[in-house]
Amino acid sequence: MRKQTAFAAVLLAVAGLTLFGTKMFHPTAAAAPPPAGTTLKQVATIDLPGPAGKRFDYLTIDYDDGYLLSAHLGPGLLYVIDLKTNKVVMTIPDVPGVEGVEYVPELKKIYTSDWHEKKIGVIDLRQGKVIAKLPAQQKPDGSAYAPPFHKLYVSDERARTEIVVDVQTDKIVNTLDFKSETGMPQYDPVAKLIYVNLQELDTMTVIDPATDKVKTPVYEVHPCKGNHGMALDAEHRRAFLVCEDNNLMAVIDLEKHRVITTLPIAGGGDVIKYDPGLKRIYVACYSGAISVFQEDDPDHFRKLEDFRVQHKVHSLAVDERTHRVYAPEEEENGKPVARMIVYEPTGSH
Repeated sequence: MRKQTAFAAVLLAVAGLTLFGTKMFHPTAAAAPPPAGTTLKQVATIDLPGPAGKRFDYLTIDYDDGYLLSAHLGPGLLYVIDLKTNKVVMTIPDVPGVEGVEYVPELKKIYTSDWHEKKIGVIDLRQGKVIAKLPAQQKPDGSAYAPPFHKLYVSDERARTEIVVDVQTDKIVNTLDFKSETGMPQYDPVAKLIYVNLQELDTMTVIDPATDKVKTPVYEVHPCKGNHGMALDAEHRRAFLVCEDNNLMAVIDLEKHRVITTLPIAGGGDVIKYDPGLKRIYVACYSGAISVFQEDDPDHFRKLEDFRVQHKVHSLAVDERTHRVYAPEEEENGKPVARMIVYEPTGSH
């Protein structure tokens, strides 16, 4: 994910409080609380074995085994959680500063973006351990897998590159350079393309995985500023971007290369996920909310609410089969914790 200084700038601007001459963020000073939680309800809490009060990052789901894979960035751990029992079945170490997590089902392998040692970790899920490490340059972050091409795309954010890994050989086969920090990539299974956020240029670029050539034209995403997070509704040719620098969610038409609409999110938006069954979009916001949107049809979107959660919740995953939402917490009302909160969707949609 994007460097924490960017989050801090957003949060300080939101707070507007001063202590000893320094602006301080207050968790209740983010988006105005909704009158009541109308989109989600908490149904379970999963205690996690790692140290409390440490930062989490990306999550993804292994649908074959029914596992949630959760990155605990602070202590450098990867949790494998059984979604049927809500139990941690494996804690995998040796992933220092783990951010991105991508699962390759046909090989039963997990790829982690290990920021603190500037490596891409390769984990054999059957063995539950790291079996290889591939070099990055500065800050490997979000990643996306293109199954027909057996390629993994990892954004080395601060190096301004996209690293291409052949998952069959676990070799780096390409490194693509850009003139911007690289945000979250996503694979489009309809067009068979990789999209990458160029967050300093407020554009999206497109990579053809068959050749690893960068296609033109780029997508201009104005008025979105600092486009880092991305999710896709590939069926309806839509991309959803988190605009970190001006607290918006932008909807992009992937055929016409243009912004359809923008809607406000709570402060400090980061990870965004789309539930195709409910046609809901969720944005985890560092200030203490999950911003929830409804896709009425591919041209019409509306905000449902800023669902209140704990401060520093900035990542989540959606189980497309059960529609449950999973969000890790590192604190509760300022006190350190290490746990996963499970939500079920509620209300009309």
